[in-house]
Amino acid sequence: MYNSKLYTILQHFDKYEQNRCRKYIQSPYFNRSEELLNLFEIFIADINRPKPRSLEREEIWKKLQPKKKYDDVRFRKYCSDLLKLVEGFLAQEVYESRKIEKSIDLIDAVGKKKLEKLYESSMRSARKAITQLKERSALFYLKNYEVENKSYELAENKHERIIKKNIDSLNYNLDVFYMSEKLRFYCSAIQYKLFTKQSSNTFFFEEILKHIRNDQELMKIPAISIYYKISLIQKEPENINSYYQLKTLLEQHALEFPQLEAMNIYVYAINYCIGHINKGDQKFLNEFFELHEDLIKKEIIFVNGELSPWNFKNIVAVALRLGKYSWTENFIHSYNDRLPEAFRDNAITFNLAQVYFHQKQHDKVLEQLRNVEYEDIAYNLGSKAMLISTYYEMDEVEPLYSLLESFRTYLNRHKHDISQNRRQNHANLIKFTKRLLRIMPGDNRSIEKLKIEINETKNVTGAKWLKEKIVELEG
Repeated sequence: MYNSKLYTILQHFDKYEQNRCRKYIQSPYFNRSEELLNLFEIFIADINRPKPRSLEREEIWKKLQPKKKYDDVRFRKYCSDLLKLVEGFLAQEVYESRKIEKSIDLIDAVGKKKLEKLYESSMRSARKAITQLKERSALFYLKNYEVENKSYELAENKHERIIKKNIDSLNYNLDVFYMSEKLRFYCSAIQYKLFTKQSSNTFFFEEILKHIRNDQELMKIPAISIYYKISLIQKEPENINSYYQLKTLLEQHALEFPQLEAMNIYVYAINYCIGHINKGDQKFLNEFFELHEDLIKKEIIFVNGELSPWNFKNIVAVALRLGKYSWTENFIHSYNDRLPEAFRDNAITFNLAQVYFHQKQHDKVLEQLRNVEYEDIAYNLGSKAMLISTYYEMDEVEPLYSLLESFRTYLNRHKHDISQNRRQNHANLIKFTKRLLRIMPGDNRSIEKLKIEINETKNVTGAKWLKEKIVELEG
């Protein structure tokens, strides 16, 4: 039974959800079968044991129907019916949290029953629910439209002449929703084309862009202006002013969007920074850092309260490149408890090692990394590359040669797990580090030859560090 869909869903319920689900199943409105409630209790009792037992179908059947012979068809029907109830409970949980949708559904029900005495109160309730909505994304305008549309339908039910104000409100909210969503998907289409080199249908986009450019009132709506600026930085990456205007809008209005949408909006700005960094414009390193600082301050970067270990690693890497050593160490200690538990220990050891490496505290780097084997390939590759540099800096030649050889073996053994480019990047680090070790101080010919090779090789992990070591040999 452990592998059944029903058991798996119930395993994800905490004690509060178990109790609410129990009340749902007990309600005669949703369920009249005592057997289904008993089956639920059997599963929950097993799940709540310190060590759940291996439940067998026949054993469960004896508890459900002690006087009847096991009937597999009937048992499967019980499980299927309970699964539908549990799925209904999950849907009900979501529905209960959506006050606006409930208030709109109430208007719909009142209208269908022609309960005229409830028309005004149901409309007030819906409008109040919308005013309490903090977000001002496209969804806000859609909900406004739905409420105004219900108001229009109620007026028609009463055979009243619809007032102009309602028509204007209907059109305004529908237009804003439509334009905002079209812009959002337009930005996605541009990004999709950049990464896949394939085009997508873009009906009416140019007309919408032209309309927005000529309407200053629309440009005051964050759900429109933000995506409009995103479209500009995508189409005109050299127009840096559009980026700074977008950044200002994000600082002011990011919390007016659902968390996932807000994060996606920031990703556009972050990708813009990465594009300029890759072109050698180092001032965008600081822009990259400031965007992430804003994401942290606004708590947008935390999904379900957790910080992605890869975002954690990227923030640390950029902060260290900017020389923000104290900030980085404080960040690691302040936010490590927001990392998923499965990744936490490795993320802490690796990123603290990076801090110590930049501070040239090489003994501390070894303390962090020497006895750690990371399950995540990115962390594993990064830690080995850092150890190579650390052993070199400490003049630990024998451990370094041993590491270079074991790292080469690791890359060969994981051909299917590591991309060709990534393996080549690290293979180049191994090759050039060996060359560094063989060069004697004052051997200017060998030094120059190695410098040219590194400069002419496109992708080398630790290229900046290798070039620094060559400068030291030249000195």
